[in-house]
Amino acid sequence: MDGYHIKTMTREQLDLAIDWAAAEGWNPGLHDAESFYAADPEGFFMGFLNGEPVSSISAVRYGKGYGKGFGFIGFFMVKPEHRGGGYGFEIGQRALGHLEGRLIGIDGVVAQQENYKKAGFTLVYRNIRYQGVGSGKSVIHPEIVPLRTFPLGEIVACDRRFFPEERDAFVESWVSRPGTIALGIRLKKSLAGYGVLRPCRSGYKIGPLFAPDADSAKALLETLSGHAEKGAPIYLDVPEINPEAIALAEEYHMKVVFETARMYNRTPPDLPINEIFGITTFELG
Repeated sequence: MDGYHIKTMTREQLDLAIDWAAAEGWNPGLHDAESFYAADPEGFFMGFLNGEPVSSISAVRYGKGYGKGFGFIGFFMVKPEHRGGGYGFEIGQRALGHLEGRLIGIDGVVAQQENYKKAGFTLVYRNIRYQGVGSGKSVIHPEIVPLRTFPLGEIVACDRRFFPEERDAFVESWVSRPGTIALGIRLKKSLAGYGVLRPCRSGYKIGPLFAPDADSAKALLETLSGHAEKGAPIYLDVPEINPEAIALAEEYHMKVVFETARMYNRTPPDLPINEIFGITTFELG
Protein backbone atom coordinates (compact mmCIF):
# COMPACT_ATOMS: atom_id res chain seq x y z
CA MET A 1 0.00 0.00 0.00
CA ASP A 2 1.80 3.11 -1.27
CA GLY A 3 2.90 5.51 1.42
CA TYR A 4 1.56 3.38 4.28
CA HIS A 5 4.00 1.89 6.76
CA ILE A 6 3.43 0.12 10.08
CA LYS A 7 5.92 0.46 12.91
CA THR A 8 6.23 -0.66 16.50
CA MET A 9 5.08 2.22 18.69
CA THR A 10 7.48 4.11 20.86
CA ARG A 11 6.42 4.84 24.41
CA GLU A 12 5.59 8.43 23.38
CA GLN A 13 3.44 7.23 20.46
CA LEU A 14 1.41 5.14 22.88
CA ASP A 15 0.42 8.41 24.54
CA LEU A 16 -0.92 9.54 21.15
CA ALA A 17 -2.94 6.34 20.76
CA ILE A 18 -4.41 6.86 24.21
CA ASP A 19 -5.41 10.38 23.18
CA TRP A 20 -7.18 8.86 20.16
CA ALA A 21 -8.95 6.44 22.49
CA ALA A 22 -10.12 9.38 24.59
CA ALA A 23 -11.45 11.08 21.46
CA GLU A 24 -13.40 7.89 20.69
CA GLY A 25 -15.06 8.14 24.11
CA TRP A 26 -13.17 5.21 25.65
CA ASN A 27 -12.22 7.26 28.74
CA PRO A 28 -8.72 5.87 29.37
CA GLY A 29 -7.06 5.98 32.76
CA LEU A 30 -4.76 8.89 33.49
CA HIS A 31 -1.74 6.59 33.93
CA ASP A 32 -2.65 3.61 31.76
CA ALA A 33 0.21 4.02 29.30
CA GLU A 34 2.95 3.03 31.73
CA SER A 35 1.22 -0.21 32.70
CA PHE A 36 0.19 -1.07 29.14
CA TYR A 37 3.71 -0.58 27.85
CA ALA A 38 5.13 -2.65 30.71
CA ALA A 39 2.97 -5.60 29.60
CA ASP A 40 4.74 -5.91 26.23
CA PRO A 41 6.81 -3.01 24.83
CA GLU A 42 6.82 -4.69 21.41
CA GLY A 43 3.05 -5.20 21.34
CA PHE A 44 1.86 -1.80 20.10
CA PHE A 45 1.76 -0.76 16.45
CA MET A 46 1.05 2.47 14.59
CA GLY A 47 0.37 2.95 10.91
CA PHE A 48 1.78 5.98 9.10
CA LEU A 49 0.49 7.38 5.82
CA ASN A 50 3.15 9.53 4.18
CA GLY A 51 4.65 10.03 7.63
CA GLU A 52 1.37 10.92 9.35
CA PRO A 53 0.10 8.57 12.10
CA VAL A 54 -3.33 7.33 11.01
CA SER A 55 -3.94 3.94 12.70
CA SER A 56 -3.11 1.95 15.81
CA ILE A 57 -3.51 -1.47 17.36
CA SER A 58 -2.15 -3.42 20.31
CA ALA A 59 -1.24 -7.10 20.24
CA VAL A 60 0.08 -7.78 23.70
CA ARG A 61 1.75 -11.12 24.38
CA TYR A 62 1.42 -12.90 27.72
CA GLY A 63 3.39 -15.97 28.68
CA LYS A 64 6.81 -17.09 27.59
CA GLY A 65 8.07 -17.94 24.13
CA TYR A 66 7.03 -17.52 20.50
CA GLY A 67 3.79 -19.22 19.54
CA LYS A 68 2.90 -20.02 23.14
CA GLY A 69 0.66 -18.50 25.72
CA PHE A 70 -2.01 -15.88 25.28
CA GLY A 71 -2.39 -12.63 23.39
CA PHE A 72 -4.91 -9.82 23.45
CA ILE A 73 -5.77 -7.32 20.74
CA GLY A 74 -6.97 -3.80 21.53
CA PHE A 75 -6.49 -0.13 20.62
CA PHE A 76 -7.76 -0.90 17.11
CA MET A 77 -8.36 2.55 15.62
CA VAL A 78 -8.14 4.39 12.32
CA LYS A 79 -8.47 8.15 12.28
CA PRO A 80 -11.97 9.00 10.99
CA GLU A 81 -10.80 10.78 7.84
CA HIS A 82 -8.78 7.73 6.77
CA ARG A 83 -11.35 4.99 7.35
CA GLY A 84 -12.35 2.80 4.44
CA GLY A 85 -8.90 2.84 2.85
CA GLY A 86 -7.76 -0.59 4.00
CA TYR A 87 -5.40 0.74 6.64
CA GLY A 88 -7.27 -1.01 9.44
CA PHE A 89 -7.07 -4.36 7.67
CA GLU A 90 -3.33 -4.03 7.15
CA ILE A 91 -2.52 -3.14 10.75
CA GLY A 92 -4.89 -5.88 11.91
CA GLN A 93 -2.88 -8.42 9.95
CA ARG A 94 0.28 -7.12 11.57
CA ALA A 95 -1.25 -7.69 15.00
CA LEU A 96 -2.35 -11.22 14.15
CA GLY A 97 1.13 -12.01 12.86
CA HIS A 98 2.67 -10.73 16.08
CA LEU A 99 0.47 -13.17 18.01
CA GLU A 100 0.84 -16.10 15.62
CA GLY A 101 0.30 -19.47 17.28
CA ARG A 102 -1.32 -18.06 20.41
CA LEU A 103 -4.80 -18.13 21.83
CA ILE A 104 -6.01 -14.57 21.15
CA GLY A 105 -8.73 -12.62 22.90
CA ILE A 106 -10.43 -9.39 21.92
CA ASP A 107 -13.17 -7.15 23.25
CA GLY A 108 -14.79 -6.12 19.99
CA VAL A 109 -17.00 -3.07 19.68
CA VAL A 110 -20.45 -3.83 18.31
CA ALA A 111 -19.76 -2.21 14.94
CA GLN A 112 -16.75 -4.46 14.27
CA GLN A 113 -17.98 -7.82 15.52
CA GLU A 114 -18.81 -9.20 12.08
CA ASN A 115 -15.35 -8.27 10.82
CA TYR A 116 -13.76 -10.08 13.75
CA LYS A 117 -15.82 -13.17 12.94
CA LYS A 118 -14.45 -13.08 9.39
CA ALA A 119 -10.96 -12.99 10.90
CA GLY A 120 -11.63 -16.24 12.77
CA PHE A 121 -12.93 -15.02 16.12
CA THR A 122 -15.97 -16.46 17.87
CA LEU A 123 -18.28 -14.62 20.26
CA VAL A 124 -18.18 -16.15 23.76
CA TYR A 125 -19.97 -13.56 25.90
CA ARG A 126 -20.55 -9.84 26.28
CA ASN A 127 -18.77 -7.54 28.68
CA ILE A 128 -21.15 -4.87 29.93
CA ARG A 129 -19.91 -1.48 31.11
CA TYR A 130 -21.92 -0.17 34.06
CA GLN A 131 -21.79 3.41 35.29
CA GLY A 132 -22.48 4.43 38.86
CA VAL A 133 -21.30 7.16 41.22
CA GLY A 134 -18.64 7.26 43.88
CA SER A 135 -19.86 7.39 47.44
CA GLY A 136 -16.89 9.27 48.86
CA LYS A 137 -17.74 7.50 52.08
CA SER A 138 -15.15 5.69 54.15
CA VAL A 139 -16.22 2.09 54.65
CA ILE A 140 -14.54 -0.53 56.82
CA HIS A 141 -14.75 -4.25 56.08
CA PRO A 142 -12.23 -6.22 58.15
CA GLU A 143 -11.40 -8.52 55.24
CA ILE A 144 -10.63 -5.64 52.83
CA VAL A 145 -7.06 -4.43 53.26
CA PRO A 146 -4.51 -2.46 51.22
CA LEU A 147 -3.09 -4.72 48.53
CA ARG A 148 0.42 -3.71 49.53
CA THR A 149 -0.20 -5.77 52.68
CA PHE A 150 0.69 -8.79 50.58
CA PRO A 151 4.04 -9.55 48.92
CA LEU A 152 4.17 -9.02 45.16
CA GLY A 153 4.60 -12.75 44.57
CA GLU A 154 1.29 -13.48 46.25
CA ILE A 155 -0.43 -10.71 44.30
CA VAL A 156 0.69 -11.98 40.90
CA ALA A 157 -0.12 -15.57 41.90
CA CYS A 158 -3.64 -14.46 42.83
CA ASP A 159 -4.03 -12.60 39.54
CA ARG A 160 -2.90 -15.67 37.60
CA ARG A 161 -6.00 -17.54 38.78
CA PHE A 162 -8.18 -15.11 36.88
CA PHE A 163 -6.16 -14.62 33.68
CA PRO A 164 -5.05 -17.06 30.97
CA GLU A 165 -1.32 -16.38 31.47
CA GLU A 166 1.06 -14.64 33.82
CA ARG A 167 1.28 -10.85 33.48
CA ASP A 168 3.61 -10.02 36.34
CA ALA A 169 5.13 -6.81 34.93
CA PHE A 170 1.72 -5.44 34.08
CA VAL A 171 0.21 -6.25 37.49
CA GLU A 172 3.14 -4.74 39.39
CA SER A 173 2.69 -1.49 37.48
CA TRP A 174 -1.13 -1.54 37.42
CA VAL A 175 -1.57 -1.65 41.19
CA SER A 176 0.96 1.10 41.89
CA ARG A 177 0.12 4.00 39.53
CA PRO A 178 -0.37 7.50 41.01
CA GLY A 179 -3.86 7.98 42.39
CA THR A 180 -4.67 4.26 42.14
CA ILE A 181 -6.35 2.49 45.05
CA ALA A 182 -5.57 -1.24 45.17
CA LEU A 183 -7.29 -3.38 47.78
CA GLY A 184 -7.13 -7.08 48.59
CA ILE A 185 -9.53 -9.58 50.16
CA ARG A 186 -7.84 -11.31 53.06
CA LEU A 187 -9.40 -14.65 53.98
CA LYS A 188 -7.60 -17.02 56.36
CA LYS A 189 -4.51 -14.79 56.12
CA SER A 190 -4.30 -15.32 52.33
CA LEU A 191 -5.11 -13.12 49.35
CA ALA A 192 -8.39 -14.40 47.90
CA GLY A 193 -9.05 -11.62 45.39
CA TYR A 194 -8.38 -7.98 44.69
CA GLY A 195 -9.71 -4.83 43.09
CA VAL A 196 -8.28 -1.63 41.65
CA LEU A 197 -9.79 1.86 41.36
CA ARG A 198 -7.97 4.19 39.00
CA PRO A 199 -8.58 7.82 37.99
CA CYS A 200 -9.65 8.34 34.36
CA ARG A 201 -10.24 11.27 32.02
CA SER A 202 -13.75 11.25 33.46
CA GLY A 203 -14.28 9.81 36.92
CA TYR A 204 -12.86 6.42 37.83
CA LYS A 205 -12.79 2.85 36.59
CA ILE A 206 -12.79 -0.24 38.75
CA GLY A 207 -10.88 -3.12 37.25
CA PRO A 208 -10.21 -5.79 38.01
CA LEU A 209 -12.76 -6.85 40.61
CA PHE A 210 -11.85 -10.43 41.49
CA ALA A 211 -13.57 -12.05 44.47
CA PRO A 212 -14.30 -15.60 45.72
CA ASP A 213 -18.01 -14.87 46.28
CA ALA A 214 -20.67 -12.20 45.91
CA ASP A 215 -20.41 -10.98 49.52
CA SER A 216 -16.66 -10.40 49.20
CA ALA A 217 -17.18 -8.67 45.85
CA LYS A 218 -19.78 -6.40 47.42
CA ALA A 219 -17.46 -5.45 50.25
CA LEU A 220 -14.65 -4.76 47.81
CA LEU A 221 -16.83 -2.68 45.49
CA GLU A 222 -18.26 -0.69 48.39
CA THR A 223 -14.81 0.06 49.77
CA LEU A 224 -13.37 1.07 46.40
CA SER A 225 -16.36 3.28 45.69
CA GLY A 226 -15.72 5.03 48.98
CA HIS A 227 -12.30 6.09 47.71
CA ALA A 228 -13.85 7.84 44.70
CA GLU A 229 -14.95 11.45 44.97
CA LYS A 230 -18.59 11.67 46.04
CA GLY A 231 -20.84 11.88 42.99
CA ALA A 232 -18.03 11.24 40.50
CA PRO A 233 -18.79 8.65 37.81
CA ILE A 234 -17.38 5.18 38.35
CA TYR A 235 -17.33 2.43 35.74
CA LEU A 236 -17.25 -1.35 36.10
CA ASP A 237 -16.90 -3.76 33.16
CA VAL A 238 -18.84 -6.91 33.99
CA PRO A 239 -18.83 -10.28 32.18
CA GLU A 240 -22.46 -10.93 31.33
CA ILE A 241 -22.14 -14.65 32.03
CA ASN A 242 -21.58 -14.00 35.74
CA PRO A 243 -25.15 -13.37 36.95
CA GLU A 244 -24.01 -12.46 40.47
CA ALA A 245 -21.81 -9.73 39.01
CA ILE A 246 -24.73 -8.33 37.03
CA ALA A 247 -26.89 -8.44 40.16
CA LEU A 248 -24.22 -6.59 42.15
CA ALA A 249 -23.99 -3.78 39.60
CA GLU A 250 -27.77 -3.47 39.53
CA GLU A 251 -27.97 -3.50 43.33
CA TYR A 252 -25.78 -0.39 43.30
CA HIS A 253 -28.12 1.21 40.75
CA MET A 254 -25.42 1.24 38.09
CA LYS A 255 -26.64 1.75 34.52
CA VAL A 256 -25.52 0.08 31.30
CA VAL A 257 -23.62 2.55 29.08
CA PHE A 258 -21.57 0.38 26.71
CA GLU A 259 -20.83 -3.20 25.74
CA THR A 260 -18.20 -5.25 23.96
CA ALA A 261 -18.06 -8.79 22.66
CA ARG A 262 -15.42 -11.01 24.25
CA MET A 263 -14.21 -13.13 21.36
CA TYR A 264 -11.48 -15.76 20.95
CA ASN A 265 -9.83 -17.39 17.97
CA ARG A 266 -9.70 -20.80 19.68
CA THR A 267 -11.25 -22.66 22.59
CA PRO A 268 -11.78 -20.06 25.33
CA PRO A 269 -9.55 -20.23 28.42
CA ASP A 270 -10.91 -22.03 31.45
CA LEU A 271 -11.30 -19.25 34.01
CA PRO A 272 -13.37 -19.01 37.24
CA ILE A 273 -15.84 -16.63 35.62
CA ASN A 274 -18.12 -16.79 38.68
CA GLU A 275 -15.33 -15.04 40.60
CA ILE A 276 -14.73 -12.34 37.97
CA PHE A 277 -16.99 -9.44 38.93
CA GLY A 278 -15.12 -6.94 36.80
CA ILE A 279 -12.49 -7.40 34.10
CA THR A 280 -9.23 -5.47 34.21
CA THR A 281 -9.49 -3.46 30.99
CA PHE A 282 -11.07 -3.69 27.54
CA GLU A 283 -7.70 -2.82 25.96
CA LEU A 284 -5.51 -5.55 27.47
CA GLY A 285 -7.94 -8.15 28.78
